[in-house]
Amino acid sequence: MKKVRLILTGLLVVAIVQLSFTSCKHVDLFEKSVTLPGHKWDNTYKPSFTFNIKDTTSAYNLFIVLRHNDKYNFNNIYLNLITKQPGQDTTQKARYDLTLATDEEGWRGTGMDDIYEHRIPLTPANQQFRFRKPGDYTFTLEQIMRENPLRNVLNVGLRIEKKQ
Repeated sequence: MKKVRLILTGLLVVAIVQLSFTSCKHVDLFEKSVTLPGHKWDNTYKPSFTFNIKDTTSAYNLFIVLRHNDKYNFNNIYLNLITKQPGQDTTQKARYDLTLATDEEGWRGTGMDDIYEHRIPLTPANQQFRFRKPGDYTFTLEQIMRENPLRNVLNVGLRIEKKQ
């Protein structure tokens, strides 16, 4: 009986330690996705995401979250990311060419049946991204592909997490 109790106590300690290490990898700050009506993304529809930043000393990871089905016709997607910072009326626009698939490997995202989800980092792994001011930030996504509407895109969103 004492051996069983000792083994269970040991397993409990290992589980707690493992959970504490896995929970320290990153801190989710914000994640939101919108569903695209009819699984089509018209270039006039520009979803916006507003979130509040309090900590300007930490580094952050930014991701585009995109879900599409297997009928999506392209290996990539071109997007503009439009950023409005706290206390400013002007915006900054950055263009991205995001790879979703390669000819050799197929879709890069995780898949279930014919649905694929991509969490594509916007911040290179060797770089630090910091928000300069505390306050509300608004990020707007604009698809700039030649096909309009862009078919077979189910959801699009933004994810922000603190780098640890």
